[in-house]
Amino acid sequence: MASKFLPSRLPLLLNCPRFHRLPSTDKTMIPIASFSSSSASESSVDNSVRKQEEEEEEELQEKVAQGLTYHHQTKHGFANYARGPRGLDWANQPNPFRRYISAPLLPLLHFPTDKPIVAVTDDAPLYSSLFHSLPPPKPVSHSTISQLFFDSLALSAWKTTGFSTWSLRVNPSSGNLHPTEAYLIAPPIQSISDSPFVAHYAPKEHSLELRATIPSGFFPNFFPDNSFLIGISSIFWREAWKYGERAFRYCNHDVGHAIGAIAMAAATLGWDVKLLDGFGYKDLEKLMGLQFFPDFKIPSRPIKGKFPEIEFEHPDCLILVFPNGSNPFDVNYKELSSVVNEFTNLEWKGRPNSLSKEHICWDIIYRTAEAVKKPLTIQNGEFLVDQFKSSGICSENSYKGFTIREVVRKRRSAVDMDGVTVMDRQTFYQILLHCLPSGKGEKHRRQSTLPFRALSWDAEVHAAIFVHKVIGLPKGLYFLVRNEDHLEELKMASRSEFKWEKPEGCPDDLPLYELASSDCRELAKRLSCHQDIASNGCFSLGMVAHFEPTLSEKGAWMYPRLFWETGVLGQVLYLEAHAIGISATGIGCFFDDPVHELLGFRGSKFQSLYHFTVGGPVLDKRIMSLPAYPGPSIDA
Repeated sequence: MASKFLPSRLPLLLNCPRFHRLPSTDKTMIPIASFSSSSASESSVDNSVRKQEEEEEEELQEKVAQGLTYHHQTKHGFANYARGPRGLDWANQPNPFRRYISAPLLPLLHFPTDKPIVAVTDDAPLYSSLFHSLPPPKPVSHSTISQLFFDSLALSAWKTTGFSTWSLRVNPSSGNLHPTEAYLIAPPIQSISDSPFVAHYAPKEHSLELRATIPSGFFPNFFPDNSFLIGISSIFWREAWKYGERAFRYCNHDVGHAIGAIAMAAATLGWDVKLLDGFGYKDLEKLMGLQFFPDFKIPSRPIKGKFPEIEFEHPDCLILVFPNGSNPFDVNYKELSSVVNEFTNLEWKGRPNSLSKEHICWDIIYRTAEAVKKPLTIQNGEFLVDQFKSSGICSENSYKGFTIREVVRKRRSAVDMDGVTVMDRQTFYQILLHCLPSGKGEKHRRQSTLPFRALSWDAEVHAAIFVHKVIGLPKGLYFLVRNEDHLEELKMASRSEFKWEKPEGCPDDLPLYELASSDCRELAKRLSCHQDIASNGCFSLGMVAHFEPTLSEKGAWMYPRLFWETGVLGQVLYLEAHAIGISATGIGCFFDDPVHELLGFRGSKFQSLYHFTVGGPVLDKRIMSLPAYPGPSIDA
């Protein structure tokens, strides 16, 4: 019976680590029909075209194979963990703050963050209100740009204990290492720049570093009025210093966290956001001024030494920020790419600071990053702006009346859970309603709700949930289906013993299913690398992606994007937890294939990419909090 399945059989399964073979990387070529030709020359042309198509298909499959190889090589298992440093080289811990030395520094404005100063105002509406509708758009100005960064990517506090001092940020990061950098590409903004420009955001100073001025026709020729761009890049070394080969995963989680943070802060100002995913890697590199980093030659194995070129920034994505309610507009990526190609001729200011004296190069990270680079997609025509969809409501009273600024700036990653805090069933359902992509009354697939509407693809990530302490809901294993087109496929792929039944009191438009009833606390702990934090909260979960089919159908470049989607979902869970008065934390360390074995998944059709836990935090009273600004003079 399902109710006896988890406690009786699963511990035995999890005590028997198995070797898992990588999926086949055999190259299956697309058959091309043959036909007669009227001349030898036509036949030669046809053969040349077929050969080119075959070579392109082979190259695409090799890139997908590299993504799959990386993913399977960096799995943690009961018998062994993914490769990483055997200890932390504190002398070479990377500087968490990138600066462009000698670039002009343009200060941004600060905003009140503490009660009783904070009140519900135009620039700080109630957190829960943003999921129903967006306020009227505000003009782009020094003040609103300052607010956007202050409530998304700025420092939120400093912490100190003994001789140690470190900073926290509004956007979360694996290990608080912050590989993510951000760039503002904007038209002229009074009190910032009289010309259109590219600037790097410096969170420690809450300032913009002016890198270049750009052609005056760039924005009016290609984008709607009152819009601008934010570019996101990653410094892999910052995460690899601690996490080794698995760091590429975590960098992309953090890209997703940043996208979610920017989307929420923009919504406060009545601005919509959307990835401009037609751009290719080379376009983003030139647009952000990252093409000047020295070329990095990838070694054949992990090596240690002085590799300053390893501190380069990998351009990830470009976000268009524009007024909510804008009409559809044309984006000509071919012409845009041609214009951006000329950015290499601009006068770029500043040189990047050094982050560490010595490094370890985990070669597979860079080989995989190369394989999953997205090419330019020539898409002409309308840039579709999905109508804003409000999220479902079943327990509005669960929220504590916090403003959006209170929630985003008070957000913390819990280091431990108290094992005591409980949550009522309606609050649990309300949190999950805000985790859905398509809004109330819709079949969930298209990502139209805040902040998922920033993403340019249909939902590919679901959640397997361990319920520990939710009043009115049996302890056990549940599954949240975020793309209902996958429901039957998930049922077929998972264990036949699972019930797949809607739990009691579950809202009609919440696709949550009970799989099996059992106390899963010890199980959740063991699956999350034996960490108590996964078992001592109200619930924990694993984010399960529709994996290999997505890469095979759309391209290897979807590999990092699946992690971005988990990061956006994680950002919602962080904010939801703090909005109801508790806490949360992301869990990057978990045993990949035992999770799949629990669920019954075979092969690579579905893969768990990120774990999370929500509950009552244990606060360490030895650690003192200090204001974010002005902070100490150290780089921490």
